[in-house]
Order: sequence, then C-alpha cells, then structure tokens
Amino acid sequence: MHAYKTRTFARWMKREGLADRDLRDALVEMQNGLVDARLGGGLVKKRIARAGQGKSGGYRVLVASNFGERWVFMFGFAKNERDNIDDDELKLIKRLAATLLSLSDNDVRKALTAGELLEIKHGK
Repeated sequence: MHAYKTRTFARWMKREGLADRDLRDALVEMQNGLVDARLGGGLVKKRIARAGQGKSGGYRVLVASNFGERWVFMFGFAKNERDNIDDDELKLIKRLAATLLSLSDNDVRKALTAGELLEIKHGK
C-alpha cells in the first residue's frame, strides 16, 4: 500500500496541527471498511479526531482511493468551519481523484520529485 498527501493538503495539515500518524490511523480504519461516506469516483470522506475533542468536533478529509494499493489525502476541513463541500467542489475533487488514481508509477515518482505529492511514511 502507498499513501500520499497533496502539497496543498500537507499545508492545511500543518496549519491544523495534524500529523502523519493521524493519517496513518485513519488509513487503518479505512482499510478495515470504516469510511464515513463513499462519494463515488474513488473518493471517500473520513473523519479524523481533533486532539482532545474526538471525531464529531474534528476534521473531515477527502481521500482518493482504489481501496488497494493507492491512497491520496486531497482535501480537509474542520467541522466547525464548514458543514460540507458544495456540488461544484465535489465535481472538481472527483476529477482530481480520478486523475490521481490513474497516474502511472512513473508519474507518481515525478509528482513526488516535484513536491506535488508527499509520501505518508508508515514508521514512527
């Protein structure tokens, strides 16, 4: 399994104080079938708890996944900042998810080298 985050998502994470371990925990849950919504087109919504507050007051993240080898964290928002994304945003994010999931291994390496994608490490 390979897990990535977009550069934009990584910036958002840093502002919110999320760490890769939070994403790894969410990945384990998703691999076990615990997703909050399957939005179609390889896109899922997952809740991530805010430190000390739990999932209901935490974050919502959108992840592109083929539920196998590739997982890409693409978009996140705090539940207290907005309830959801609108239909136009969803359409755009689905298109991006399809593109990210269709990348060849060579294209993924290029995106990593360019800093457009960042790998989520599975260690400590």
